[in-house]
Amino acid sequence: MKYFQKIFLVTVLLSGLFYTGCKSKLDLAPFNQFDANSAFTTPERCLLSLYGVYDAAQSGVYDPLNGTATSDRGYPFGAAAVEQQDMRGEDMVNVATFYQVTYFGTYSPTTPNNVNMWKELYAVINKANISINGFRGANLTGVLTASVANQYEAECRFLRAMSHHELLIHFARPYADGAGSALGVPYRDYPINNPADVEFAKTKPRESVGDCYAKMLADLDFAEANLPATGLNYRATKAAAIALKMRIKLHKGDWAGVITEGNKIIPATIDPQNWTSVVSQVGGWAMTPAVDGPFTNNASIENVFSIKNDPIDNPGTNASLPRMYSFSSASGGRGLVSISPIVWNLPEWTCGDKRKTALYTNGTSNTGVVTKFTTKYKDAVTQSDWTPYIRYPEILLMQAEAEAWNSASVSQRAIDLLNTVRNRALANPLTETYTLASFAGKNDLINAVLKEKRIEFLAEGKRWGDIHRLVLDPVFGTGGIPAKMPNGFSNVGAFVCAGAVPATGVPAIPYADYRFLWPIPQQERTTNPIISQNPGY
Repeated sequence: MKYFQKIFLVTVLLSGLFYTGCKSKLDLAPFNQFDANSAFTTPERCLLSLYGVYDAAQSGVYDPLNGTATSDRGYPFGAAAVEQQDMRGEDMVNVATFYQVTYFGTYSPTTPNNVNMWKELYAVINKANISINGFRGANLTGVLTASVANQYEAECRFLRAMSHHELLIHFARPYADGAGSALGVPYRDYPINNPADVEFAKTKPRESVGDCYAKMLADLDFAEANLPATGLNYRATKAAAIALKMRIKLHKGDWAGVITEGNKIIPATIDPQNWTSVVSQVGGWAMTPAVDGPFTNNASIENVFSIKNDPIDNPGTNASLPRMYSFSSASGGRGLVSISPIVWNLPEWTCGDKRKTALYTNGTSNTGVVTKFTTKYKDAVTQSDWTPYIRYPEILLMQAEAEAWNSASVSQRAIDLLNTVRNRALANPLTETYTLASFAGKNDLINAVLKEKRIEFLAEGKRWGDIHRLVLDPVFGTGGIPAKMPNGFSNVGAFVCAGAVPATGVPAIPYADYRFLWPIPQQERTTNPIISQNPGY
């Protein structure tokens, strides 16, 4: 953020946590200056410290690694997590050269995109850890009550788990590869705030994927127990912690665990034809009536957790979702990421689907590429669109997938959950809805759920997570990074409902290829050699 001094974990050279002349994105009154020793001496400063952790999740200082400049961008979750995951998958197209390294898989230990993602994710983690210690101390001194201290710690542990999971899906093998025995990442649940902490961190190698998953789930169990049931969409709540546990257990293939979590926030009886009546027992979350509801109102009842941006504090021209994804140069859009016919032409995406007209449009990028763009992100002028991280439809579809996997036959519960999301978009939900007869077996149902996720969350950075976790599955795995449309693909005529997909131009990368994983940044390994590199780099 422009108003906070950032912590650069990649160098592991930290001397303290400072807030200088700070004004948070949540519009708290600024303090002049205070360090880690005084940051937790009043309730107001404790709250500002908490907002500093959210701020670190929203934006970081982007370093092009050439020593010439730095700028404020949406690393890790303000925009970059969506953009980088979209560019790793096949359902979005890199229009120019902006995301070419990620799109083609030509990253190295020094390419800025993966280096800055590592650096800024660990910056979030370290701010969370410093703040957790501060909140505990503030409780002991009577500055915070136990309940408030625990809530603030829970919010930090939510963000800590969220950040470690983002690291794992880029820099580590999926849980399915060796049942969690592969190398994960360092799980930093301790602060790095002085030279002694730096030396301690140098003794901590990469942990196994399984150990990281256990620690993420422990963080989220604490978060669930101590977060409020209701609150602001851009602060963690109980339902957000439960939903993130569902996502992580989905990555583990723990179907029963996903169902147990989901039952806490999904009613036992649902009416797929009345999707707005399906309301979470915790927090009252539900789907909006219309498909564009969560994008016309960032704080809608559907947006369980988002990263807040506003006209004063946002990822900036070179990163924000409306600038990158919107094609309208007249309103500030650059049109650097477009939709691929690979997903548009899926036969599961019906011709009358309301999402096709409400959330996408033909357009010409500022580089002259004529293709199809999303309109989910609308404010390219002031860049105030929030970054959606958990929407209620994802909760329903995660539960649908787990129910489908966990059942010996075709699950009616899974069909109902799938239809609850899908029916909102259908032109004729009463006649086009799925029934038991729609599926010859459970695999057909699982396939329908996975396709619905690609459709519902297109341009929201969800595709890579499913590619990563299912890559080794003999039925639903992609076998690696899928083939993609050519860079700068320009042909609106190729977007045909249930039509043939044009020839791809970017070849697939097999799972066995070292490029399936991102490399550990060289800066990290130079400073901290105990962190082993991914093979091939």
